[in-house]
Amino acid sequence: MPPDRRRWIHRLLPWPRRRFVLALDLSRPVTDGAPGSPVARMAGARGPSLREVVAALEEAARDRRVGALVARVDAPADSWAHAQELAGAVRAFRASGKPTFAHAQTFSEAGDAVLAYLVASAFEEVHLQPTGEVGVVGVGVVQPFVADLLDKLGVVPQLDHRHEFKTAKNLLTERAFTEAHREAADRIVANLQEQLLDAVVGGRGLARDRAAELVDRAPLLAEEARDHHLVDRLAYRDQTMAAAFARVGPQARLLTLRQYVALLRRRQRPDQPTVALIHGRGAIQVGRGRPSPLGPVMGADTVVTAFQQAVRDQRVRAIVFRVDSGGGSAVASDAIRRAVAYAREAGTPVVVSMGSLAGSGGYWIAMDADRILASPATLTGSIGVVYGKLVARELRHKVGITTDEVHRGANALMFSSDQPFTDAQWDQVGQLLDRVYDDFVERVAAGRGLPREQVQQIARGRVWTGADARQRGLVDELGGYREAFAAARRLAGLPADARLRVRVLPRLPASHRLGLRPGAAAGLRAVLGRLEATVDDPAGAHARMPDWAGPAARPGR
Repeated sequence: MPPDRRRWIHRLLPWPRRRFVLALDLSRPVTDGAPGSPVARMAGARGPSLREVVAALEEAARDRRVGALVARVDAPADSWAHAQELAGAVRAFRASGKPTFAHAQTFSEAGDAVLAYLVASAFEEVHLQPTGEVGVVGVGVVQPFVADLLDKLGVVPQLDHRHEFKTAKNLLTERAFTEAHREAADRIVANLQEQLLDAVVGGRGLARDRAAELVDRAPLLAEEARDHHLVDRLAYRDQTMAAAFARVGPQARLLTLRQYVALLRRRQRPDQPTVALIHGRGAIQVGRGRPSPLGPVMGADTVVTAFQQAVRDQRVRAIVFRVDSGGGSAVASDAIRRAVAYAREAGTPVVVSMGSLAGSGGYWIAMDADRILASPATLTGSIGVVYGKLVARELRHKVGITTDEVHRGANALMFSSDQPFTDAQWDQVGQLLDRVYDDFVERVAAGRGLPREQVQQIARGRVWTGADARQRGLVDELGGYREAFAAARRLAGLPADARLRVRVLPRLPASHRLGLRPGAAAGLRAVLGRLEATVDDPAGAHARMPDWAGPAARPGR
Protein backbone atom coordinates (compact mmCIF):
# COMPACT_ATOMS: atom_id res chain seq x y z
CA MET A 1 0.00 0.00 0.00
CA PRO A 2 1.45 3.44 -0.87
CA PRO A 3 2.71 5.37 2.19
CA ASP A 4 0.31 8.30 1.65
CA ARG A 5 -2.68 5.96 1.67
CA ARG A 6 -1.39 4.19 4.79
CA ARG A 7 -1.14 7.53 6.58
CA TRP A 8 -4.77 8.57 6.10
CA ILE A 9 -6.07 5.07 6.85
CA HIS A 10 -4.18 5.02 10.14
CA ARG A 11 -5.60 8.46 10.95
CA LEU A 12 -9.13 7.19 10.41
CA LEU A 13 -8.85 3.78 12.05
CA PRO A 14 -10.11 2.97 14.58
CA TRP A 15 -13.12 5.04 13.55
CA PRO A 16 -13.15 8.36 15.40
CA ARG A 17 -16.18 9.84 17.03
CA ARG A 18 -16.35 12.78 14.65
CA ARG A 19 -18.76 12.56 11.74
CA PHE A 20 -17.99 12.58 8.04
CA VAL A 21 -19.31 14.28 4.95
CA LEU A 22 -19.05 11.71 2.18
CA ALA A 23 -17.91 13.32 -1.09
CA LEU A 24 -18.80 11.69 -4.42
CA ASP A 25 -17.17 12.93 -7.63
CA LEU A 26 -19.38 12.17 -10.64
CA SER A 27 -17.65 14.53 -13.05
CA ARG A 28 -16.91 11.47 -15.22
CA PRO A 29 -19.37 8.70 -16.07
CA VAL A 30 -19.31 5.67 -13.80
CA THR A 31 -17.91 2.44 -15.21
CA ASP A 32 -19.55 -0.94 -14.93
CA GLY A 33 -16.78 -3.41 -14.17
CA ALA A 34 -13.03 -2.96 -14.00
CA PRO A 35 -10.83 -1.80 -16.90
CA GLY A 36 -9.85 -4.45 -19.37
CA SER A 37 -6.16 -4.65 -18.52
CA PRO A 38 -3.95 -4.16 -15.45
CA VAL A 39 -2.15 -1.38 -17.34
CA ALA A 40 -5.42 0.52 -17.79
CA ARG A 41 -6.24 -0.02 -14.14
CA MET A 42 -2.88 1.35 -13.03
CA ALA A 43 -3.35 4.36 -15.28
CA GLY A 44 -6.64 5.09 -13.53
CA ALA A 45 -8.31 5.90 -16.85
CA ARG A 46 -11.88 5.52 -15.63
CA GLY A 47 -14.61 7.09 -13.61
CA PRO A 48 -15.75 5.58 -10.33
CA SER A 49 -17.09 2.04 -10.40
CA LEU A 50 -20.89 1.88 -10.37
CA ARG A 51 -20.83 -1.17 -8.10
CA GLU A 52 -18.50 0.55 -5.62
CA VAL A 53 -20.68 3.66 -5.54
CA VAL A 54 -23.86 1.65 -4.94
CA ALA A 55 -22.26 -0.54 -2.26
CA ALA A 56 -20.64 2.41 -0.49
CA LEU A 57 -23.88 4.39 -0.34
CA GLU A 58 -25.72 1.34 0.98
CA GLU A 59 -23.19 0.96 3.80
CA ALA A 60 -23.01 4.71 4.45
CA ALA A 61 -26.77 4.85 4.95
CA ARG A 62 -26.44 2.69 8.07
CA ASP A 63 -23.08 4.08 9.16
CA ARG A 64 -23.82 6.57 11.96
CA ARG A 65 -20.48 8.31 11.37
CA VAL A 66 -21.49 9.40 7.87
CA GLY A 67 -23.59 12.50 8.35
CA ALA A 68 -24.26 13.72 4.81
CA LEU A 69 -23.60 13.09 1.14
CA VAL A 70 -22.39 15.77 -1.27
CA ALA A 71 -21.86 14.97 -4.94
CA ARG A 72 -20.65 16.65 -8.07
CA VAL A 73 -23.02 15.47 -10.82
CA ASP A 74 -21.73 17.14 -13.99
CA ALA A 75 -21.46 13.89 -15.97
CA PRO A 76 -22.45 10.94 -13.77
CA ALA A 77 -23.47 8.38 -16.38
CA ASP A 78 -23.38 7.61 -20.08
CA SER A 79 -26.51 5.44 -20.12
CA TRP A 80 -30.03 5.69 -18.79
CA ALA A 81 -29.70 2.46 -16.82
CA HIS A 82 -26.55 3.63 -15.02
CA ALA A 83 -28.17 6.97 -14.21
CA GLN A 84 -31.20 5.20 -12.76
CA GLU A 85 -29.01 2.93 -10.61
CA LEU A 86 -27.17 5.94 -9.22
CA ALA A 87 -30.44 7.74 -8.53
CA GLY A 88 -31.85 4.67 -6.79
CA ALA A 89 -28.78 4.38 -4.58
CA VAL A 90 -29.09 8.05 -3.59
CA ARG A 91 -32.79 7.66 -2.77
CA ALA A 92 -31.98 4.65 -0.58
CA PHE A 93 -29.33 6.72 1.22
CA ARG A 94 -31.85 9.56 1.70
CA ALA A 95 -34.24 7.10 3.35
CA SER A 96 -31.81 7.03 6.30
CA GLY A 97 -32.73 10.68 6.98
CA LYS A 98 -29.28 12.04 6.15
CA PRO A 99 -29.04 15.17 3.99
CA THR A 100 -27.89 14.93 0.38
CA PHE A 101 -26.55 17.71 -1.83
CA ALA A 102 -25.96 17.60 -5.60
CA HIS A 103 -23.98 20.29 -7.42
CA ALA A 104 -23.58 20.82 -11.15
CA GLN A 105 -21.88 23.57 -13.09
CA THR A 106 -24.48 23.10 -15.80
CA PHE A 107 -26.95 20.55 -17.07
CA SER A 108 -26.27 21.25 -20.71
CA GLU A 109 -22.59 21.04 -21.64
CA ALA A 110 -20.78 18.20 -19.88
CA GLY A 111 -22.09 14.78 -20.85
CA ASP A 112 -25.79 14.14 -21.30
CA ALA A 113 -27.82 16.83 -19.55
CA VAL A 114 -30.87 14.59 -19.21
CA LEU A 115 -28.91 11.81 -17.49
CA ALA A 116 -27.08 14.25 -15.21
CA TYR A 117 -30.34 15.84 -14.12
CA LEU A 118 -31.98 12.44 -13.68
CA VAL A 119 -29.31 11.63 -11.09
CA ALA A 120 -29.42 15.08 -9.49
CA SER A 121 -33.20 14.92 -9.04
CA ALA A 122 -32.74 12.08 -6.53
CA PHE A 123 -30.93 14.40 -4.08
CA GLU A 124 -32.63 16.43 -1.37
CA GLU A 125 -31.00 19.65 -2.57
CA VAL A 126 -29.89 20.42 -6.12
CA HIS A 127 -27.45 23.31 -6.52
CA LEU A 128 -26.54 24.87 -9.87
CA GLN A 129 -23.74 27.29 -10.71
CA PRO A 130 -25.27 30.72 -11.38
CA THR A 131 -24.03 30.71 -14.99
CA GLY A 132 -25.38 27.24 -15.72
CA GLU A 133 -28.47 25.96 -17.49
CA VAL A 134 -30.96 23.12 -17.17
CA GLY A 135 -31.11 21.55 -20.62
CA VAL A 136 -33.54 18.73 -19.88
CA VAL A 137 -35.14 18.88 -23.31
CA GLY A 138 -36.70 15.42 -23.57
CA VAL A 139 -35.84 12.22 -25.42
CA GLY A 140 -35.21 11.68 -29.11
CA VAL A 141 -33.46 9.30 -31.51
CA VAL A 142 -31.89 10.07 -34.88
CA GLN A 143 -31.16 6.83 -36.71
CA PRO A 144 -28.63 6.82 -39.57
CA PHE A 145 -29.08 4.47 -42.53
CA VAL A 146 -26.23 3.70 -44.93
CA ALA A 147 -27.95 1.94 -47.83
CA ASP A 148 -27.21 4.83 -50.21
CA LEU A 149 -23.57 4.90 -49.14
CA LEU A 150 -23.22 1.17 -49.75
CA ASP A 151 -24.78 1.64 -53.20
CA LYS A 152 -22.22 4.30 -54.06
CA LEU A 153 -19.40 2.09 -52.82
CA GLY A 154 -20.66 -0.93 -54.71
CA VAL A 155 -21.28 -3.04 -51.58
CA VAL A 156 -24.35 -5.29 -51.61
CA PRO A 157 -25.72 -6.37 -48.20
CA GLN A 158 -27.15 -9.89 -48.34
CA LEU A 159 -28.86 -10.14 -44.99
CA ASP A 160 -32.02 -11.67 -43.61
CA HIS A 161 -33.59 -11.72 -40.16
CA ARG A 162 -36.27 -13.25 -37.96
CA HIS A 163 -38.44 -11.25 -37.67
CA GLU A 164 -39.60 -7.76 -38.65
CA PHE A 165 -38.51 -6.09 -35.39
CA LYS A 166 -34.95 -7.44 -35.68
CA THR A 167 -33.75 -4.17 -37.12
CA ALA A 168 -29.94 -4.56 -37.19
CA LYS A 169 -29.99 -5.31 -40.91
CA ASN A 170 -32.23 -2.31 -41.63
CA LEU A 171 -29.35 0.06 -40.96
CA LEU A 172 -27.58 -1.41 -44.00
CA THR A 173 -30.53 -2.19 -46.27
CA GLU A 174 -33.07 0.61 -45.69
CA ARG A 175 -33.15 4.38 -46.17
CA ALA A 176 -35.67 5.15 -43.43
CA PHE A 177 -37.63 3.43 -40.68
CA THR A 178 -39.73 0.47 -41.66
CA GLU A 179 -43.15 0.41 -40.02
CA ALA A 180 -42.01 -2.13 -37.42
CA HIS A 181 -38.72 -0.31 -36.77
CA ARG A 182 -40.54 2.98 -36.20
CA GLU A 183 -43.10 1.33 -33.90
CA ALA A 184 -40.40 -0.17 -31.67
CA ALA A 185 -38.23 2.96 -31.62
CA ASP A 186 -41.18 5.22 -30.88
CA ARG A 187 -42.27 3.04 -27.96
CA ILE A 188 -38.76 3.10 -26.46
CA VAL A 189 -38.58 6.90 -26.74
CA ALA A 190 -42.08 7.31 -25.28
CA ASN A 191 -41.28 5.04 -22.34
CA LEU A 192 -38.00 6.85 -21.61
CA GLN A 193 -39.84 10.16 -21.69
CA GLU A 194 -42.32 8.75 -19.16
CA GLN A 195 -39.43 7.66 -16.95
CA LEU A 196 -37.83 11.11 -17.20
CA LEU A 197 -41.06 12.80 -16.12
CA ASP A 198 -41.46 10.27 -13.29
CA ALA A 199 -37.99 11.24 -12.01
CA VAL A 200 -38.73 14.98 -12.18
CA VAL A 201 -42.13 14.59 -10.54
CA GLY A 202 -40.85 12.29 -7.79
CA GLY A 203 -37.60 14.15 -7.13
CA ARG A 204 -38.77 17.75 -7.40
CA GLY A 205 -42.36 17.43 -6.18
CA LEU A 206 -43.89 18.96 -9.31
CA ALA A 207 -47.21 18.11 -10.90
CA ARG A 208 -46.78 15.94 -13.98
CA ASP A 209 -48.33 18.48 -16.35
CA ARG A 210 -46.02 21.14 -14.95
CA ALA A 211 -42.97 18.91 -15.34
CA ALA A 212 -43.90 18.15 -18.96
CA GLU A 213 -44.36 21.87 -19.65
CA LEU A 214 -40.92 22.71 -18.24
CA VAL A 215 -39.26 19.96 -20.29
CA ASP A 216 -40.87 21.41 -23.42
CA ARG A 217 -39.59 24.88 -22.49
CA ALA A 218 -36.02 23.77 -21.77
CA PRO A 219 -33.21 24.70 -21.90
CA LEU A 220 -33.74 27.08 -19.01
CA LEU A 221 -31.31 29.60 -17.57
CA ALA A 222 -30.22 29.15 -13.97
CA GLU A 223 -32.61 31.76 -12.55
CA GLU A 224 -35.55 30.29 -14.43
CA ALA A 225 -34.69 26.79 -13.27
CA ARG A 226 -34.55 27.98 -9.65
CA ASP A 227 -37.79 29.94 -9.93
CA HIS A 228 -39.57 26.89 -11.34
CA HIS A 229 -38.14 24.62 -8.59
CA LEU A 230 -36.01 22.49 -10.90
CA VAL A 231 -33.06 23.43 -8.68
CA ASP A 232 -33.02 24.67 -5.09
CA ARG A 233 -30.12 27.09 -5.04
CA LEU A 234 -27.68 28.88 -7.30
CA ALA A 235 -24.26 28.26 -5.81
CA TYR A 236 -20.64 27.40 -6.53
CA ARG A 237 -19.17 24.11 -5.40
CA ASP A 238 -17.47 25.56 -2.32
CA GLN A 239 -20.82 27.02 -1.21
CA THR A 240 -22.51 23.65 -1.64
CA MET A 241 -19.76 22.00 0.39
CA ALA A 242 -20.17 24.62 3.12
CA ALA A 243 -23.92 23.94 3.21
CA ALA A 244 -23.27 20.23 3.74
CA PHE A 245 -20.83 20.86 6.60
CA ALA A 246 -23.31 23.27 8.17
CA ARG A 247 -25.86 20.45 8.35
CA VAL A 248 -23.42 17.94 9.88
CA GLY A 249 -21.43 20.17 12.21
CA PRO A 250 -18.21 22.18 12.20
CA GLN A 251 -16.11 19.25 13.44
CA ALA A 252 -17.09 17.03 10.50
CA ARG A 253 -14.36 15.63 8.28
CA LEU A 254 -14.46 15.25 4.49
CA LEU A 255 -14.16 11.66 3.26
CA THR A 256 -13.97 10.81 -0.43
CA LEU A 257 -15.70 7.79 -1.87
CA ARG A 258 -12.36 6.14 -2.68
CA GLN A 259 -11.21 6.51 0.91
CA TYR A 260 -14.51 5.18 2.22
CA VAL A 261 -14.38 2.13 -0.06
CA ALA A 262 -10.85 1.36 1.16
CA LEU A 263 -12.04 1.56 4.76
CA LEU A 264 -14.95 -0.76 4.06
CA ARG A 265 -12.61 -3.35 2.56
CA ARG A 266 -10.50 -3.33 5.70
CA ARG A 267 -13.62 -3.88 7.81
CA GLN A 268 -14.67 -7.04 5.95
CA ARG A 269 -14.58 -10.24 8.00
CA PRO A 270 -13.69 -13.67 6.65
CA ASP A 271 -16.85 -15.16 8.14
CA GLN A 272 -19.16 -12.98 6.02
CA PRO A 273 -21.18 -15.00 3.45
CA THR A 274 -19.70 -14.91 -0.04
CA VAL A 275 -21.52 -14.06 -3.26
CA ALA A 276 -19.74 -14.36 -6.59
CA LEU A 277 -19.98 -11.50 -9.10
CA ILE A 278 -19.44 -12.36 -12.76
CA HIS A 279 -19.35 -9.67 -15.43
CA GLY A 280 -20.49 -10.39 -18.99
CA ARG A 281 -19.84 -7.31 -21.13
CA GLY A 282 -19.67 -6.68 -24.84
CA ALA A 283 -20.09 -8.67 -28.03
CA ILE A 284 -20.40 -12.39 -27.31
CA GLN A 285 -17.79 -14.52 -29.06
CA VAL A 286 -16.33 -18.00 -28.81
CA GLY A 287 -13.00 -18.37 -27.02
CA ARG A 288 -11.76 -16.17 -24.23
CA GLY A 289 -12.10 -12.46 -23.61
CA ARG A 290 -9.31 -10.42 -25.14
CA PRO A 291 -8.31 -6.79 -24.42
CA SER A 292 -8.51 -4.36 -27.30
CA PRO A 293 -9.12 -0.63 -27.74
CA LEU A 294 -11.94 -1.40 -30.19
CA GLY A 295 -14.49 -2.28 -27.52
CA PRO A 296 -15.44 -5.07 -25.13
CA VAL A 297 -15.87 -8.71 -26.16
CA MET A 298 -17.43 -11.30 -23.88
CA GLY A 299 -15.43 -14.49 -24.38
CA ALA A 300 -17.57 -17.55 -23.70
CA ASP A 301 -14.63 -19.52 -22.30
CA THR A 302 -13.87 -16.76 -19.79
CA VAL A 303 -17.46 -16.55 -18.55
CA VAL A 304 -17.86 -20.34 -18.38
CA THR A 305 -14.65 -20.55 -16.35
CA ALA A 306 -16.07 -18.00 -13.93
CA PHE A 307 -19.21 -20.06 -13.35
CA GLN A 308 -17.17 -23.22 -12.86
CA GLN A 309 -14.98 -21.51 -10.28
CA ALA A 310 -18.06 -20.22 -8.45
CA VAL A 311 -19.63 -23.67 -8.30
CA ARG A 312 -16.41 -25.28 -7.03
CA ASP A 313 -15.97 -22.67 -4.31
CA GLN A 314 -17.95 -23.98 -1.34
CA ARG A 315 -17.97 -20.52 0.22
CA VAL A 316 -20.06 -19.07 -2.64
CA ARG A 317 -23.72 -18.97 -1.61
CA ALA A 318 -25.08 -17.37 -4.81
CA ILE A 319 -23.96 -15.82 -8.10
CA VAL A 320 -24.81 -12.36 -9.45
CA PHE A 321 -24.27 -12.30 -13.21
CA ARG A 322 -24.01 -8.74 -14.50
CA VAL A 323 -24.92 -8.70 -18.20
CA ASP A 324 -24.28 -5.78 -20.55
CA SER A 325 -24.35 -7.03 -24.14
CA GLY A 326 -26.20 -6.61 -27.39
CA GLY A 327 -25.50 -10.19 -28.45
CA GLY A 328 -23.11 -11.90 -30.81
CA SER A 329 -22.33 -15.52 -31.62
CA ALA A 330 -25.24 -17.94 -31.21
CA VAL A 331 -22.90 -20.79 -30.28
CA ALA A 332 -21.02 -18.74 -27.69
CA SER A 333 -24.28 -17.47 -26.21
CA ASP A 334 -25.53 -21.00 -25.74
CA ALA A 335 -22.30 -22.07 -24.04
CA ILE A 336 -22.76 -19.29 -21.47
CA ARG A 337 -26.45 -20.12 -21.04
CA ARG A 338 -25.45 -23.69 -20.27
CA ALA A 339 -22.99 -22.46 -17.63
CA VAL A 340 -25.86 -20.62 -15.91
CA ALA A 341 -28.00 -23.76 -15.98
CA TYR A 342 -25.04 -25.84 -14.72
CA ALA A 343 -24.64 -23.59 -11.69
CA ARG A 344 -28.31 -23.88 -10.84
CA GLU A 345 -28.23 -27.67 -11.20
CA ALA A 346 -25.28 -27.71 -8.81
CA GLY A 347 -27.38 -25.87 -6.23
CA THR A 348 -25.92 -22.37 -6.60
CA PRO A 349 -28.65 -19.79 -7.32
CA VAL A 350 -28.01 -17.32 -10.14
CA VAL A 351 -29.35 -13.77 -10.29
CA VAL A 352 -28.92 -11.81 -13.53
CA SER A 353 -28.51 -8.06 -13.19
CA MET A 354 -28.94 -6.37 -16.57
CA GLY A 355 -26.94 -3.21 -17.17
CA SER A 356 -27.51 -0.75 -19.99
CA LEU A 357 -28.16 -3.41 -22.62
CA ALA A 358 -29.03 -7.10 -22.49
CA GLY A 359 -30.62 -7.94 -25.80
CA SER A 360 -30.51 -10.74 -28.34
CA GLY A 361 -27.62 -12.98 -27.21
CA GLY A 362 -27.47 -10.81 -24.10
CA TYR A 363 -30.96 -12.04 -23.27
CA TRP A 364 -30.17 -15.62 -24.32
CA ILE A 365 -27.44 -15.93 -21.68
CA ALA A 366 -29.77 -14.52 -19.00
CA MET A 367 -33.01 -16.40 -19.55
CA ASP A 368 -32.21 -19.52 -17.50
CA ALA A 369 -31.31 -17.63 -14.29
CA ASP A 370 -33.35 -17.94 -11.10
CA ARG A 371 -34.16 -14.22 -11.20
CA ILE A 372 -33.67 -11.53 -13.84
CA LEU A 373 -33.48 -7.85 -12.87
CA ALA A 374 -33.22 -4.82 -15.13
CA SER A 375 -33.30 -1.07 -14.72
CA PRO A 376 -36.43 0.58 -16.13
CA ALA A 377 -34.38 1.94 -19.04
CA THR A 378 -32.35 -1.20 -19.78
CA LEU A 379 -32.76 -2.24 -23.41
CA THR A 380 -33.52 -5.94 -23.52
CA GLY A 381 -35.41 -8.62 -25.42
CA SER A 382 -34.55 -8.57 -29.14
CA ILE A 383 -35.46 -12.26 -29.29
CA GLY A 384 -34.53 -12.86 -32.91
CA VAL A 385 -31.66 -13.53 -35.26
CA VAL A 386 -29.87 -11.84 -38.19
CA TYR A 387 -27.52 -13.52 -40.63
CA GLY A 388 -25.78 -12.80 -43.91
CA LYS A 389 -22.81 -11.13 -45.51
CA LEU A 390 -21.68 -8.05 -47.45
CA VAL A 391 -20.72 -8.62 -51.08
CA ALA A 392 -17.91 -6.20 -51.93
CA ARG A 393 -16.82 -7.40 -55.38
CA GLU A 394 -17.77 -4.14 -57.13
CA LEU A 395 -15.99 -2.07 -54.49
CA ARG A 396 -12.80 -4.04 -55.03
CA HIS A 397 -13.02 -3.47 -58.77
CA LYS A 398 -13.53 0.27 -58.23
CA VAL A 399 -10.32 0.54 -56.23
CA GLY A 400 -8.35 -1.65 -58.65
CA ILE A 401 -8.43 -5.00 -56.87
CA THR A 402 -9.27 -8.05 -58.93
CA THR A 403 -9.76 -11.60 -57.70
CA ASP A 404 -9.75 -15.09 -59.10
CA GLU A 405 -10.58 -18.37 -57.44
CA VAL A 406 -10.49 -22.13 -57.46
CA HIS A 407 -12.55 -24.30 -55.17
CA ARG A 408 -13.84 -27.76 -54.42
CA GLY A 409 -17.27 -28.25 -52.92
CA ALA A 410 -20.53 -26.60 -53.96
CA ASN A 411 -20.53 -24.26 -50.96
CA ALA A 412 -16.79 -23.74 -50.50
CA LEU A 413 -17.17 -20.03 -51.30
CA MET A 414 -20.58 -19.57 -49.71
CA PHE A 415 -19.24 -17.01 -47.22
CA SER A 416 -16.95 -15.22 -49.62
CA SER A 417 -17.53 -11.48 -49.90
CA ASP A 418 -16.66 -11.70 -53.59
CA GLN A 419 -19.87 -13.37 -54.77
CA PRO A 420 -23.54 -13.42 -53.75
CA PHE A 421 -25.43 -16.36 -52.32
CA THR A 422 -26.90 -18.77 -54.83
CA ASP A 423 -30.62 -19.56 -54.61
CA ALA A 424 -29.81 -22.84 -52.91
CA GLN A 425 -27.57 -21.09 -50.42
CA TRP A 426 -30.30 -18.54 -49.65
CA ASP A 427 -32.60 -21.45 -48.85
CA GLN A 428 -29.99 -22.75 -46.43
CA VAL A 429 -29.70 -19.32 -44.81
CA GLY A 430 -33.47 -19.23 -44.37
CA GLN A 431 -33.52 -22.69 -42.79
CA LEU A 432 -30.76 -21.66 -40.39
CA LEU A 433 -32.63 -18.51 -39.39
CA ASP A 434 -35.84 -20.46 -38.78
CA ARG A 435 -34.06 -23.08 -36.69
CA VAL A 436 -32.19 -20.57 -34.52
CA TYR A 437 -35.26 -18.38 -34.02
CA ASP A 438 -37.53 -21.30 -33.13
CA ASP A 439 -34.91 -22.59 -30.68
CA PHE A 440 -34.67 -19.13 -29.12
CA VAL A 441 -38.43 -18.87 -28.62
CA GLU A 442 -38.68 -22.39 -27.19
CA ARG A 443 -35.88 -21.77 -24.70
CA VAL A 444 -37.35 -18.44 -23.58
CA ALA A 445 -40.73 -20.10 -23.03
CA ALA A 446 -39.11 -22.87 -20.97
CA GLY A 447 -36.74 -20.61 -19.03
CA ARG A 448 -39.37 -18.00 -18.20
CA GLY A 449 -42.30 -20.37 -17.72
CA LEU A 450 -44.36 -18.64 -20.40
CA PRO A 451 -46.63 -20.11 -23.09
CA ARG A 452 -44.89 -20.30 -26.45
CA GLU A 453 -47.65 -18.25 -28.07
CA GLN A 454 -47.07 -15.44 -25.58
CA VAL A 455 -43.34 -15.45 -26.26
CA GLN A 456 -44.04 -15.29 -29.99
CA GLN A 457 -45.99 -12.07 -29.47
CA ILE A 458 -43.21 -10.33 -27.54
CA ALA A 459 -40.30 -11.78 -29.54
CA ARG A 460 -39.94 -11.24 -33.31
CA GLY A 461 -36.66 -9.39 -32.65
CA ARG A 462 -38.29 -6.53 -30.74
CA VAL A 463 -36.31 -4.48 -28.22
CA TRP A 464 -38.08 -3.44 -25.02
CA THR A 465 -37.19 -1.18 -22.15
CA GLY A 466 -36.75 -2.95 -18.83
CA ALA A 467 -40.06 -1.49 -17.61
CA ASP A 468 -41.95 -2.88 -20.61
CA ALA A 469 -40.06 -6.18 -20.43
CA ARG A 470 -41.15 -6.67 -16.85
CA GLN A 471 -44.80 -6.20 -17.79
CA ARG A 472 -44.38 -8.89 -20.45
CA GLY A 473 -42.68 -11.46 -18.23
CA LEU A 474 -39.17 -11.19 -19.66
CA VAL A 475 -37.85 -9.60 -16.44
CA ASP A 476 -38.77 -10.43 -12.83
CA GLU A 477 -37.89 -7.20 -11.01
CA LEU A 478 -36.75 -3.66 -11.69
CA GLY A 479 -33.48 -2.64 -10.08
CA GLY A 480 -29.71 -2.77 -10.29
CA TYR A 481 -26.87 -4.03 -8.12
CA ARG A 482 -28.63 -3.30 -4.81
CA GLU A 483 -31.73 -5.24 -5.74
CA ALA A 484 -29.72 -8.04 -7.38
CA PHE A 485 -27.67 -8.69 -4.24
CA ALA A 486 -30.88 -8.51 -2.18
CA ALA A 487 -32.33 -11.22 -4.42
CA ALA A 488 -29.14 -13.26 -4.02
CA ARG A 489 -29.51 -13.05 -0.24
CA ARG A 490 -33.11 -14.30 -0.44
CA LEU A 491 -32.23 -17.20 -2.72
CA ALA A 492 -29.29 -18.17 -0.52
CA GLY A 493 -31.43 -18.07 2.62
CA LEU A 494 -29.48 -15.19 4.16
CA PRO A 495 -30.88 -12.35 6.29
CA ALA A 496 -31.94 -9.31 4.31
CA ASP A 497 -29.35 -7.14 6.09
CA ALA A 498 -26.48 -9.64 5.87
CA ARG A 499 -23.17 -8.05 4.90
CA LEU A 500 -21.60 -9.90 1.99
CA ARG A 501 -18.12 -10.65 0.75
CA VAL A 502 -18.25 -10.16 -3.01
CA ARG A 503 -15.81 -12.33 -4.95
CA VAL A 504 -15.32 -11.21 -8.55
CA LEU A 505 -14.71 -14.14 -10.90
CA PRO A 506 -12.98 -15.62 -12.80
CA ARG A 507 -9.57 -15.50 -11.19
CA LEU A 508 -7.17 -15.25 -14.12
CA PRO A 509 -3.49 -14.34 -14.43
CA ALA A 510 -2.66 -10.99 -15.97
CA SER A 511 -0.98 -12.65 -18.98
CA HIS A 512 -4.32 -14.23 -19.87
CA ARG A 513 -6.09 -10.89 -19.49
CA LEU A 514 -3.54 -9.23 -21.79
CA GLY A 515 -4.01 -11.90 -24.45
CA LEU A 516 -0.37 -13.05 -24.38
CA ARG A 517 0.89 -16.46 -25.43
CA PRO A 518 1.80 -18.74 -22.49
CA GLY A 519 5.51 -18.36 -23.21
CA ALA A 520 5.30 -14.59 -22.88
CA ALA A 521 4.23 -14.67 -19.23
CA ALA A 522 7.80 -14.72 -17.92
CA GLY A 523 8.68 -11.64 -19.94
CA LEU A 524 5.55 -9.91 -18.71
CA ARG A 525 6.54 -10.57 -15.09
CA ALA A 526 9.98 -9.17 -15.71
CA VAL A 527 8.59 -5.96 -17.22
CA LEU A 528 5.48 -5.34 -15.19
CA GLY A 529 6.33 -7.09 -11.95
CA ARG A 530 3.30 -7.35 -9.77
CA LEU A 531 0.84 -7.17 -12.68
CA GLU A 532 1.01 -10.97 -12.87
CA ALA A 533 -0.97 -11.10 -9.60
CA THR A 534 -4.48 -12.38 -9.80
CA VAL A 535 -6.91 -9.92 -11.37
CA ASP A 536 -10.45 -9.79 -9.99
CA ASP A 537 -12.63 -8.75 -12.90
CA PRO A 538 -12.69 -10.32 -16.41
CA ALA A 539 -15.20 -7.81 -17.77
CA GLY A 540 -12.99 -5.10 -19.12
CA ALA A 541 -12.35 -3.72 -22.57
CA HIS A 542 -11.97 -6.73 -24.84
CA ALA A 543 -12.65 -6.71 -28.55
CA ARG A 544 -11.97 -8.10 -31.97
CA MET A 545 -13.01 -6.90 -35.39
CA PRO A 546 -16.76 -7.28 -35.85
CA ASP A 547 -18.01 -10.15 -37.97
CA TRP A 548 -18.92 -7.70 -40.74
CA ALA A 549 -15.20 -7.17 -41.33
CA GLY A 550 -14.66 -10.79 -42.35
CA PRO A 551 -15.76 -12.58 -45.49
CA ALA A 552 -19.19 -13.19 -43.96
CA ALA A 553 -21.26 -12.46 -40.91
CA ARG A 554 -21.68 -15.34 -38.49
CA PRO A 555 -25.13 -16.23 -37.18
CA GLY A 556 -25.82 -14.01 -34.24
CA ARG A 557 -28.49 -13.09 -31.77
